[in-house]
Parts: sequence; C-alpha cells; structure tokens
Amino acid sequence: MSTENPVVEAIADALSHVNDPEIKRPITDLNMVDEITVDEQGRAFVRVLLTVAGCPLKTELREQVTEAVRGVNGVTSVSVELGTMTDEQRDALKVQLRGGVPERIIPFAQPGNTTKVIAVSSGKGGVGKSSVTVNLALALAQLGREVGLLDADIYGHSVPDMLGLGDAHPTPLDDMLLPVPGLGIKSISIGMMKPNKSDVIAWRGPILDRALTQLLADVHWGDLDYLLIDLPPGTGDIAMSLGQKLPNAEVLVVTTPQQAASEVAERAGTMAGIMQQRVMGVVENMSWLEVTAPKSRETFRVDLFGTGGGQKAADALSERLGTTVPLLGQIPLDVELRSGGDDGDPIVLAHPESPAAQAIGALASTIDSRPRGLAGMNLGVQPVNH
Repeated sequence: MSTENPVVEAIADALSHVNDPEIKRPITDLNMVDEITVDEQGRAFVRVLLTVAGCPLKTELREQVTEAVRGVNGVTSVSVELGTMTDEQRDALKVQLRGGVPERIIPFAQPGNTTKVIAVSSGKGGVGKSSVTVNLALALAQLGREVGLLDADIYGHSVPDMLGLGDAHPTPLDDMLLPVPGLGIKSISIGMMKPNKSDVIAWRGPILDRALTQLLADVHWGDLDYLLIDLPPGTGDIAMSLGQKLPNAEVLVVTTPQQAASEVAERAGTMAGIMQQRVMGVVENMSWLEVTAPKSRETFRVDLFGTGGGQKAADALSERLGTTVPLLGQIPLDVELRSGGDDGDPIVLAHPESPAAQAIGALASTIDSRPRGLAGMNLGVQPVNH
C-alpha cells in the first residue's frame, strides 16, 4: 500500500480509527486494509480484506470505512471494495490475535491475565440463573466494562434467545471463532453452532470437556474486563471441568428464598470449594413480589417462595468453606424479567427503572467495585529458595 500521496496518508490515518466490528481492533493493525488510492480528482478507492467472505457485519464495516474516508480533506468521493483474506493472511492474523502463540491455550488461565471470570451456578434448574447471568452481563457493560458471556449450559442453552440473537452464528476464522456481538457484549453458545435450532445435544463427559475447551480457547474474546459463564445447574461434568481449566474463576451462586432451594444451592458452592475456586457470593432471585393494592394504591411485598433462603445459603457456605460468603443481592419477582427473557429484550435495557433491573444494577456495581488486577490470583509461579 503506497502512502506517497499525502491524501493517502491521511486516509490511512483515518482508517486507523476504524475498528473491526467483531474483533474490536483497528483494521489497519489487523492488516485488513489492502489498498488505498486517490486520483487527481480526489476520488478515493479503498480495498478492505474480510476475514471470511460471509462476514455478518460487512455492511457495518463498509459504512464505517466510507464515513471515515469521506471526512478526509481532499477526498471528493469514496469507493470501498470488500475482498477476502488468503489462507496465509488468516493464519498470520490468528497468530497475531493469540499474541504470537500459535498453539491452543485458554487465555483466561494464563499468568498475568486480568479478566475477572465469574461462573454463575445453581444447585437446581428453575431459579432464574440464566436470566440473572444475562442481565448482570449487560449491567456490567452499562458501567463501561468489556464483557463476554459464555453459555456453558450445553443442554439448556438459552442465552442466544435471551439476548434476542435469534439464529446468529459466530464467524469462523479457520479453527478460531469470533463471538457474536449484541447489546454491547460478546457472547458464544453451543446453541449458536447447531445447524438447526431444534437439534438435540447428546454429549457425555469427554466430549463435554472438549467442547468447553473449544469455547474457552478457540474463541477470540479480546481484552475483557469480565467473562461471565452460565453454568448448567447442578454439580456435574461441566462444573468440574471448569474448575480444572479456570481455577481462578470466581463462583456466583444463584438460589431462591425457599429452604429446599437454598440447601441445593449450597452443594453448588461446595463444589466450587472442592475445585479450589472462590465463591464470591450468593444472589437470591425471586425474593418477593411487589403488589399494589387496587384501591389505596399502597404497595407491599408478598413472599411467594418464603424468605431467608439466600442468607441461609450464604451462612452455610461461609461456615463450610471457612471464608466469608456474602449475600450480594436480592432480586424481586418481575413479569418483565420473565417476558424480557422470552422476547430477547432483557429487563436492564427494556425497563431499567423496574425494581428487578435496579437490583441487578446494584449487584453489578457491587461486583465492579473490586479493582481489576492480579491481587489474590494464582500466578502459576513458585518461590525460589536461595
């Protein structure tokens, strides 16, 4: 790419501020700008190389490039051509995205990685774990954080529908995948990779383990502040595999107020302790229903599922694990929380003023109040005796 013409240089500089919509890095840094020419009449031609021909966000990229070039002094018109990288160029890009390391690694398990990994677990299904995970991820993104969401609930993968992503699929980059962007976060799910939405996943232990490795190692997440992982309920293969692959992950336990649910939730937290993961706290979902009297318009709470289950689980885990496990939040029942999950319109975005959204926002602020860094993390090094 020649830059002898000062207008060409100015265009190249303008394109350095255009990020690939999936990788979130400047297209110039990714060697995606293949050609820039400007004729004597100021007509600019830019050729941009896509990672794959079927890039789902190529229209958005074309518009961003066109707008950036149009703003350069001396440019009278813009023509943007989208090409496709060669195999060699894709290989070079993959090595670049992996920080120069060609072999498969899980970046979040590497010494020095500062992404906060939060595995959201529950002892049983039906407590709203996925709804809490999705809305918590969006609430953290609203705080200005870079957030990834991994749907590790292999059999009950509901995250794509909850985010309103429909039949969206991750973009393949040979043996790498680019997570699907949407609503300000990046997400990946086994449900996004099935040929048909109705297909059934029927995997057992070893295959589940390999699938989890691929979702962690073969997806280019970029530099995240948070990676939230929606675990399947219970204490099965996925929870054990995650503990082995991401020992620095922290576990957030979701339960409901009834005593039976809290006792089951304790087992999920205990599994994290067995895998030497830190249980960061307990979230009590469906804590109460706020009702308004038709005549007096007075509001009062109805404890449909009892009370105290979240605190009981937190206290039991604190005693069992020998460390303080706090009750981090209580989220009230809200019809909009349920319908938002069904309609792909999460409550923290659709109804931010609702009590449930406010509770989730407060939970996100509590979690985000802790500094991002290496303090307290296992760096994989041993002291040397002199």
